Amino acid sequence: MIVIFLGPPGAGKGTQAKRISETRGIPQLSTGDMLRAAIAAKTPIGQKAEEVMARGDLVSDDIVAGIVSDRIDEPDCEKGFLLDGFPRTVPQAEILDRLLEEKNRPVDIVLELQVDQDSLVERLKSRIRDTLASGEEVRPDDNEETFRKRLGVYLEQTAPLIPYYKEKGLVREIDGMASIDEVAAQIDEYLNSLA
Repeated sequence: MIVIFLGPPGAGKGTQAKRISETRGIPQLSTGDMLRAAIAAKTPIGQKAEEVMARGDLVSDDIVAGIVSDRIDEPDCEKGFLLDGFPRTVPQAEILDRLLEEKNRPVDIVLELQVDQDSLVERLKSRIRDTLASGEEVRPDDNEETFRKRLGVYLEQTAPLIPYYKEKGLVREIDGMASIDEVAAQIDEYLNSLA
């Protein structure tokens, strides 16, 4: 089962992806984690990525795709995997499609967590208040300005993936404003229908 998660920052993708990974026994693949692992393992693609990053440049889509390709060939991905944070753009989705086609492993489903953007800002403010009230330190990226910037990037670069995957009949819409358990139940219903 190959699952892609889409939704703006703060929609709950990470929470749900972790739960699916645990309950379904498929790994949640994060491009950041894969990149760091490839660099640490000194794989050929990891060495390429390290050179690019050492220059202060962004890692190209081809390098990221190479890292994803290497990762999904590992034994724990045999039953499937969940992608959260990749692809981020339509060109990345096209690269992923070609890569998966070569491996004869198509995407099974794209889960889109739909949320109200104003409510996301309120969720963030509430999380900041709760963090401060508990005496913990607020994460550096937990501020409204950074969040709105991340939201803008999502809308500009990643949201176009929704029509891209809808055209392929893969998108299933999830009410991301529901409770965590209700969202999980909606997701399980869609995933069970694939079996």
